[in-house]
Amino acid sequence: MKKHKDELVFLPLGGSNEIGMNLNLYGFGPEDNRQWILVDVGVTFGDLTTPGIEVIVPDPKFLEGETILGVVLTHAHEDHIGALGWLWDKIKAPLYATPFTAFLIREKLREAGVDDFDLTEVPLGGSIKIGPFEIDYITITHSIPEPNGLAIRTPLGTILHTGDWKIDPDPITGKATDISAITKLGDDGVLAMICDSTNVFVEGASGSEAGVRDELAKVIKTLKGKVAVACFASNVARMDSVIRAAEACGRRVCLVGRSMHRMTAAAKHVGLLNGVSEFVTEGEASKMKSTEVLYLCTGSQGEPRAALSRIADGNHPLVKLKSGDACVFSSRVIPGNEISIRSLQNRLSDLGVEIHTEKDHPGIHVSGHPARDELRQMYEWARPRIAVPTHGERRHLQKHAALAAEIGVPEQVTPRNGDMVRLAPGRAEIIDEVPAGRLFVDGGMLVPEGADALRERRHAAHNGMLFCSFALDRKNKLASIVEVRGLGLAFEDDDTISDQLENMCDLVEKALQKLSPEERDDDVTVEKTVARVLKKAAQNIWDRRPIVETIILRL
Repeated sequence: MKKHKDELVFLPLGGSNEIGMNLNLYGFGPEDNRQWILVDVGVTFGDLTTPGIEVIVPDPKFLEGETILGVVLTHAHEDHIGALGWLWDKIKAPLYATPFTAFLIREKLREAGVDDFDLTEVPLGGSIKIGPFEIDYITITHSIPEPNGLAIRTPLGTILHTGDWKIDPDPITGKATDISAITKLGDDGVLAMICDSTNVFVEGASGSEAGVRDELAKVIKTLKGKVAVACFASNVARMDSVIRAAEACGRRVCLVGRSMHRMTAAAKHVGLLNGVSEFVTEGEASKMKSTEVLYLCTGSQGEPRAALSRIADGNHPLVKLKSGDACVFSSRVIPGNEISIRSLQNRLSDLGVEIHTEKDHPGIHVSGHPARDELRQMYEWARPRIAVPTHGERRHLQKHAALAAEIGVPEQVTPRNGDMVRLAPGRAEIIDEVPAGRLFVDGGMLVPEGADALRERRHAAHNGMLFCSFALDRKNKLASIVEVRGLGLAFEDDDTISDQLENMCDLVEKALQKLSPEERDDDVTVEKTVARVLKKAAQNIWDRRPIVETIILRL
């Protein structure tokens, strides 16, 4: 029997037990008739375990048939808005965002071919009402313009959803964190705080962007050739710091990479990047003296198609770096990107380019997420009854919950994606588990995480492939020689290749001759027989079981 008592629930479908791919749901009402708002709809990115997959989005299957009142976006990072275009057909609800984020959402949806959408621009510090949810936008600081926390007021209590944040008393762009608004929430009573856990293992504070500008200027001033600086394009404050540091050293800035141009346009749309000189084009920069130009590049994480990778590979048509030039990485290494970043830096080093990172120059990068002292401060301001850590892997969430308990927060819950947490009435607890998978963007299509194509791709990547072809006549007798070819399998030399493949051909031919004419008339039986023979042979030769593809030509 269904319950008919109003409940307030929190349900992460992405971003809990992982960093990135944020999709958070808040539901209000009885179990059989809840109304939902979504907070953020983000992506994560593929890695070596997902060959051929660059973008991954949360699976919103749970939302089928549910009442979605609106989608509230906290800020414009890809792990918070990047999935909107891919999932629009499954969501289709009114959107709410502050101007900078709204600018990028419009562009993203139109790139996805979505023209019919309802997007409300909310002023900084503004308020909206969506069904039973009354939401105040709270100014915070982060590594992108217009980051917002959300005070979500409901008949059963107020939630503080922090979004991504840090405490920066001297931000380069935007205002400092609205401490008075958060403190006022705490005075009025905060039921639960859903809070960023990214840097919960880091003691102290994350540091101010103002100090980064000074440190960058010190480093750039010592460099004599061309200078490239790699940072996240979404970090407009960092872009501002790099630009002004370059100008202080007598260099003009050239933007390299599509994302740099897109973010610059969005920043200027909302009145940021004022007072900087006009950027020079790549063509203009190529004709300038080495000491007069600074390239501000995408690709700090080693992304293969980003600007800096193309420069490192010598494939960029206009931007070239050589011995005596320098590249400054003003960014952190996102876990999982270590190999790609190291490869990028080695390729640049092969060109004779000097590499400068925060390891060599502490202070040229600061995080956009709160360290432990900042978390303690936020809890002192908000004083929630319930701590719900999010935006972190399992170890982050548990460490965050322990910190909250140490501070004196009465209740802590650490949900995984798909865990439905009842916040009120009563004690906070996980009351249900719903589907919460991933969808892979593969060839422009959304496919389930366990789809055959990716499974076969992984298998082929580890084990290689064998192809076998032959012809059968109308009486199901062999009408050609058997051909076997290998892909992704090791051979010592050409003679070894020929001998091993010829032996495999003989094994297949003998296996086919043992089949009855009726069995050879069935393609499935023939394919299974060939696969069994070739996999066994491959196991003996390489200790691998490759994918076997059989091509049967029937005459």
